This record gives sequence, structure tokens and C-alpha cells, in this order.
Amino acid sequence: MGAVDVQYADSGRARAGLVVGDELTFDTVVAEHVADIARTAPYEPGALYRRELPCITAVLEFGPPLELLVIDGYATLDPDGRPGLGAHAAEAFRLPVIGVAKTPFRGATHAAEVVRGGGSRPLYVTTAGGVDLAEAAQMVSAMAGPHRIPAALARVDRLARGREQPELRMR
Repeated sequence: MGAVDVQYADSGRARAGLVVGDELTFDTVVAEHVADIARTAPYEPGALYRRELPCITAVLEFGPPLELLVIDGYATLDPDGRPGLGAHAAEAFRLPVIGVAKTPFRGATHAAEVVRGGGSRPLYVTTAGGVDLAEAAQMVSAMAGPHRIPAALARVDRLARGREQPELRMR
């Protein structure tokens, strides 16, 4: 299982992070990777995937083959399945994708709300590529970490921001 995130600099550069776990809960992280991207496409409203997918592709090249990808954001944007970043990633990488968003998106009334860590603010879970939404919500609820944001997503965010460096973990 892999969790990915991308952060952008004003200079047009980006850094993508990948955390790989050997089970759905990410209890055991087996690898971490980052990819520095020298030049990214400009932000285009309604087409974030054009900017993000090349960055995700770059970091996935460092990791092992994955069975599932977790992204920070929406997989689908409405109940009719309008594709978000996750749906585009599912198609591009031929992987099931779980989208975990921190804020509600107008029109995403289909998103499953998951409350974690004793908090009251939910995460918004969506899926693409064949993952059942109720199953995905259970997976996100069970992911390692005591806080609202699952530990794997918090870690990949820090890696992508350059706040921490990947730790080499091998079995």
C-alpha cells in the first residue's frame, strides 16, 4: 500500500513523497521515498491532476509495485463520479485509489465522513478504481495513528514538505 503527497514551491519546483506499508493500516512502514521535480505544470483550475500526476509518477518509480494508493484529496468530486485527482491516478496507474480529504468539497455529498482520534471534524473519503466506499472508510478509520490524520498521511506530508527526510527501512 502506498500513500502519496505533493508540495509545490513558488519557483515551479515540487517534491513528492511516498510512504509504503505492508498492510492496509500502514502499521508497518516498509519504505519511504521522495522525488524532487525541477519543473511542474502551472496550476489549472479544474485540472489539478495535470500538475500532480507527473509528480506522483516520479515518486512511484522509486517504490515497489503497489496494490492500493492513498492520496491526500478527492478521488471523485460528486455522486455521479466526476473524476478528481484519485480517479485520474486510478486510471493512470491502474490501481485502486482511496482519497482522504481534510475539507468538504462542494458537491461531494457522496464522500464518507470518518472521524478519527477522538476529534469532531471528519475526514472525507472517496474512492476510484474498484474500492468499495464503505470498505475504504473502514480502512481509513483503522489506519495507524492516534490523531485525526492517519500517521502515513501525516508522514508523507512532512516528507513532501521537506520537513523530514526518508528513513530507509528494509525487511
